[in-house]
Amino acid sequence: MTGPSDNQPLLASLDSPADLRRLPVAQLPALAAELRQFLIHSVSTRGGHFAAGLGTVELTIALHYVFETPHDRLVWDVGHQAYPHKVLTGRRERLSTIKQPGGLAPFPSRGESEYDTFGVGHSSTSISAALGMAIAAAQLGESRRVVAVIGDGALTAGMAFEALNHAGSLPTNLLVILNDNDMSISENVGALSNRFARALSGRVYAHLREGGKKMLSQMPTVRELARRSEEHLKGMVLPGTLFEEMGFNYIGPVDGHDVQALVRTLRNLRKLRGPQFLHVLTRKGKGYPPAEADPITWHGPGPFDPASGTIFKEKSAGPSYSQIFGQWLCDMAEADPKIIGITPAMREGSGLVEFSKRFPGRYFDVAIAEQHAVTFAAGLATEGLKPVVAIYSTFLQRAYDQLIHDVALQHLPVMFAVDRAGLVGTDGATHQGSYDLTYLRCIPNLVIMAPSDENECRQMLYTASTLGGPAVVRYPRGAGPGVPVVAQMTALPVGRAQTRREGRSGLALLVFGTLLDPSQKIAERLDATLVNMRFVKPLDEDLVIALAAQHRAIVTIEENVVAGGAGSAVGELLASEGLQVPLLQVGIPDRFIEHGSRESCLAAAGLDAAGLSARVERWWALQNQERLRSASGA
Repeated sequence: MTGPSDNQPLLASLDSPADLRRLPVAQLPALAAELRQFLIHSVSTRGGHFAAGLGTVELTIALHYVFETPHDRLVWDVGHQAYPHKVLTGRRERLSTIKQPGGLAPFPSRGESEYDTFGVGHSSTSISAALGMAIAAAQLGESRRVVAVIGDGALTAGMAFEALNHAGSLPTNLLVILNDNDMSISENVGALSNRFARALSGRVYAHLREGGKKMLSQMPTVRELARRSEEHLKGMVLPGTLFEEMGFNYIGPVDGHDVQALVRTLRNLRKLRGPQFLHVLTRKGKGYPPAEADPITWHGPGPFDPASGTIFKEKSAGPSYSQIFGQWLCDMAEADPKIIGITPAMREGSGLVEFSKRFPGRYFDVAIAEQHAVTFAAGLATEGLKPVVAIYSTFLQRAYDQLIHDVALQHLPVMFAVDRAGLVGTDGATHQGSYDLTYLRCIPNLVIMAPSDENECRQMLYTASTLGGPAVVRYPRGAGPGVPVVAQMTALPVGRAQTRREGRSGLALLVFGTLLDPSQKIAERLDATLVNMRFVKPLDEDLVIALAAQHRAIVTIEENVVAGGAGSAVGELLASEGLQVPLLQVGIPDRFIEHGSRESCLAAAGLDAAGLSARVERWWALQNQERLRSASGA
């Protein structure tokens, strides 16, 4: 099912939020039911982010109903929950294309719709961006409201609190909505909270509160007593003291699945001035029992049968690199009590589920706090423990200063298992691990390894754990080429590459990482030397210099941006040695690679088997033509 059926007449009648705002409030619960069913059936055909969106159906309807979007700005955090937003803002018929090549983006994207006011994908940016928009509106004299919607998970990041601290100190008109889906809603408490929230957001309370401030401004002692009394009253029924202390007027918690109550509360809040904070309680997977029961599994499922709740599993070519890492960590922890596993809210994605169960005392999920994860690991390392930070390539970007200042500068033995390195596919440009070799290679004291297959990944992880200093093993999403994994662990000689094939054509292919398998076929066709470089830093300089002396041309191949990557390291070495050898650096081009399957993303970057072959063979043919011209001219 890709569009509204006859059972979804309200949804079928809406082409924009303007149409939504023409509906009577009494019809909004029925619209919410239709939208929820549409999401269930649409996502079931292709897969995608699911549970979070089901939990924000009523909130999304209420926001677009009350606020004049896109004139009023609506900023979603991360964007996992934004599918209902896409449906209500003119993209209903294309929702089945989400995450597909040429289809809708997996997250809000400014280039896709005027309703997507800020491009997202990584967490905890919404309040900062919304504050900037709100201040811009004030500076430009434009009458518009700005709303940031942030989840309780994203609120754990320091950046969110930095933004709250700044926003609360300003008189800016900003509404921050906390979408709290980590607790259930008791009917009685919910009803009381809704009534209290409507009262606190109402005009009478606002006038009394602001008028009282003015009246008491000349009586400091009485003013302080009144302030404490107000906080005490709120504190008895509301968990908002922290946000009040930061300068926000806290409202809530309210039932996030009562769309009519949300509309009433938001209408009140729209009239208030200054920073406002609305606490909304929702349930992930709302309306679909399997997702309500297991929101983690249903966070981003593949295609599924909506009737039975059966997720159709893809055929696996073998264990994923994440699973290889998870098994290695369990094996190491079994033998070494000093091993500690750390992740910033990526237990399932990073392969740490089994480790968290078997070694709960040595497993730390620090929530969405990448900077803290790295410095926390550094602290553990100073006391003789052996921390292993499992983190996605794009998330490590957020802890770059900590990596340099707190780990590398002090030469601490913190190991980084960098998952999702290279092109990840469906999550698109915000999650492509295109840059880690570039931003890591320039850091002193850091050893960087790129395995070409599953077994090499396991051995490199072990090697990193033996070095006594900071080390990185970076590997892609998904399964490898199918190389059997050897249980016995052996440390690799640091900075030593491995020649896989001796060629006679005069061409050498230097491959960093998992593109070795397709490069093997190219080497065979061209009778080229093939080298599995293994170490990006330190580089096997002796071998590279020897290859330059023995070959007429060199090609470097990596799943990282060309600029500043592993191929650049080879080029820098050749230049420093005064070796003038034709060098082709093949990697991710200087543009953002959008969403699609991992295979389609590799093809878009020219790094699939066909693209690699065409690029290398065309360049090598040109080198041979130039050689013939030079020879004939001589």
